[in-house]
Amino acid sequence: MTLPAGWTARRPTLDDVPAILAVVHAADTFAVGYPDFDAEDVRDALTAPFVDMTRDSWLVTDPDGVAAGWTILSNPTGVGREFVEVYVDPERGAELRAPLLARLLDRVAERAAERGLPALTARTAAFAPETRWAGELAEAGFTLVKRYLRMTRSLADLPAEPSPPAGVTVRPLRPDDEADLREFHRIFDTAFRDTPDYEPLGFDQWREMLPSYGKVWDEWFIAEVDGVPAGALQSSDQAVDQDMGWVRTLSVLPTYRRRGVGAALLRRAFAVFAAKGRSGAGLGVDLANPTVPVTLYRSVGLREGRWTDMYERVVTATAV
Repeated sequence: MTLPAGWTARRPTLDDVPAILAVVHAADTFAVGYPDFDAEDVRDALTAPFVDMTRDSWLVTDPDGVAAGWTILSNPTGVGREFVEVYVDPERGAELRAPLLARLLDRVAERAAERGLPALTARTAAFAPETRWAGELAEAGFTLVKRYLRMTRSLADLPAEPSPPAGVTVRPLRPDDEADLREFHRIFDTAFRDTPDYEPLGFDQWREMLPSYGKVWDEWFIAEVDGVPAGALQSSDQAVDQDMGWVRTLSVLPTYRRRGVGAALLRRAFAVFAAKGRSGAGLGVDLANPTVPVTLYRSVGLREGRWTDMYERVVTATAV
């Protein structure tokens, strides 16, 4: 990557977290309208499992030492796809994004070789205002594979939680009970097996990842039908800074779908969010998922908002 005179590309350290955060805030404000990261998120990205900040990340600074671009790879499970993140200050670093992407793709090729794979799939996202970035992705060989939709609702007018359908009960997850955690994981794993991009995780690996989602256990629920576990809802703290409760996953076993289980879980979560004083609730929808019940989400008051497009390309492993 050729930089303007006096500009520098180097590996970041944890001392760079404030500088990186400034870049991410500028990028997020342009893309989604508000800062969507905090310092802990940056630190977590740099120190995440399967990330080596001395090899998987770059920081670009101008002649005054002010950060203008940051890149990082991520792979939360260590298997499957690599996620490519490229953030630039849109006022000063727009020209940096394509060459930084090229550097990351070279690293994806190396990571494929290190894992003994012939190739790896790289993915990255583009938001509606990022038309230049979408074009740069196309030029770099990426193709659009799916669209995610953000759905939200206000909790200011939340009606009283109705009684669930006959035979359906909703209870909090018992986080100190390993059998209950295993049941939650079983429901989640089974329900998502028929979705296009699901990468199965064993129970032990799934449990190790739980802290990254924010373990607010009173917002995690299991639904039972006639005493049999049938559905599960997992929250995330990713929207707390927007004063929102966020549903990370909603899982209903195939046998129990269209029986009011999902709606009962969502209504319970909304009631808990509202009791905590949250102003809204939301979730993300993968429009490529044939099991996505958009009509269910609308029935509980969620409405469509912004969208995010996901792009991917296959990266051949570096020759050894």
